[in-house]
Amino acid sequence: MHLLLVQRILGLVIAAFGVTMLPPVLVGVYYGDGSIGAFLSTAAVLCGFGALLWYPARRIDRDLRLRDGFLIVALFWALLGLGGALPFLFGTEQKMSFTDAVFESVAGVTTTNASVMLGLDRLPHALLWYRQQLQWLGGIGAIVLAVALFPILGIGGMQLYRGDSPGSVKEEKLAPRITETARTLSGIYLLITVGCAIAYAAAGMPMFDAVAHAFSTVSTGGFSTHDGGFTYFHSVSIDTVAMLFMFLGGVNFALHFLSWRRRDSSAYSSDPQFRGYLFLTLALVAVVSIELYRDGIYASPMEALHHGAFVAISMQSTTGYLGAPFATWPGMLPMLLMLVTFVGGCAGSTGGGMKVIRWQLVLKQARRELMRLVHPKAIVAVKFGDKAVAGRVLAAITGFFAMYLVLFGFLLLLMMAAGTDQITAWSAVAACINNAGPGLGAVAATYAHLPEAAKWVAIAAMLIGRLEIFTVAVLFMPAFWRH
Repeated sequence: MHLLLVQRILGLVIAAFGVTMLPPVLVGVYYGDGSIGAFLSTAAVLCGFGALLWYPARRIDRDLRLRDGFLIVALFWALLGLGGALPFLFGTEQKMSFTDAVFESVAGVTTTNASVMLGLDRLPHALLWYRQQLQWLGGIGAIVLAVALFPILGIGGMQLYRGDSPGSVKEEKLAPRITETARTLSGIYLLITVGCAIAYAAAGMPMFDAVAHAFSTVSTGGFSTHDGGFTYFHSVSIDTVAMLFMFLGGVNFALHFLSWRRRDSSAYSSDPQFRGYLFLTLALVAVVSIELYRDGIYASPMEALHHGAFVAISMQSTTGYLGAPFATWPGMLPMLLMLVTFVGGCAGSTGGGMKVIRWQLVLKQARRELMRLVHPKAIVAVKFGDKAVAGRVLAAITGFFAMYLVLFGFLLLLMMAAGTDQITAWSAVAACINNAGPGLGAVAATYAHLPEAAKWVAIAAMLIGRLEIFTVAVLFMPAFWRH
């Protein structure tokens, strides 16, 4: 492992993150409503700290290897979460504790709509912009992780995508893959964000809100500039735009790239993961809407469809926008909407959860085991599309599911030990590890009232969920640190 190389890269990344404090400064200057000092101070701290890390290792020029990649990814997200907390600590608009500042920052960079901030309508535009920008940057990071790094690192069976995505290379070296993929997909990501902002503005949303919500919609982050979220706008047109781009945010961005390059949408229809994601979303919308109308929550079928579809797509994509208080809905709906976050979006998307492709392959594997019970001597291949899936990939996915459930149970016990009730603890861990945000019980609307220890459990869950478990777990293995 090349620790000096890791240090050099992290120094550059932290300094670059410091530069991203400038857009909120410009927003603050334009609106003249404060917070400029907090962002300038943060920029100085981050750029200075990044330079201190980079300078001693500036001449190190070696190939980036697999173990270096694991360490960089884990430290990158942890340091971004800590560095991103500085504007909340330096700001004078809200007196935030260190725990709350880190919580808000980590929720932003992991694209989780779990917030401890109240009174958003009274906050300066610069701070509101910064919260949305955190999620947008976190969305770029999530895509690069999912499309460039996880297939090479073999995280949870994602080696299935090795060599099949833009910028892919099959060598162990990681740097060329990361650089080329980041450049390619960032352009697609920016293009979709611009389209989303224009669509919001055309639907009647003020320009500042349009850009800010485009940041959190395409990143499936879910932060809003208003306490009421999308209920603030009371617009079917705006909600429809949100539904479309939330759904697109949950799609593999490699498919967006292929469709753009070929000028052909057949890449979507030919992808089995996209078809599964589309089917699940449509089925969820139908079930939720029918139940809302049948239970008399909404008077007309169209009203039930509007609110049911918005919340269903929001939770399926793990965006977490609240267009209606689903936690108060009767019957099975609240639990159903929480459970669907465990599936989440597609691999290669900004969405959280365990990903559609893993569920598809686990179900195929279960079907194969049932077939073997009936025909013990049969050789039954597990196929994804027209390709047979290697046994190593299936084993990795099985291990991923096992580790996910073990960690979920462990975090749940910690959350309850921190002083939360069972419903709140279960839904908070589920919402955070799946990077969705809204839960049930005390976290249905905000995480502000959780005990401090419970907030740190939630912070850990958000990071573990975004890094897909193994990236963090491998660092605790003694063998990882041996030469």
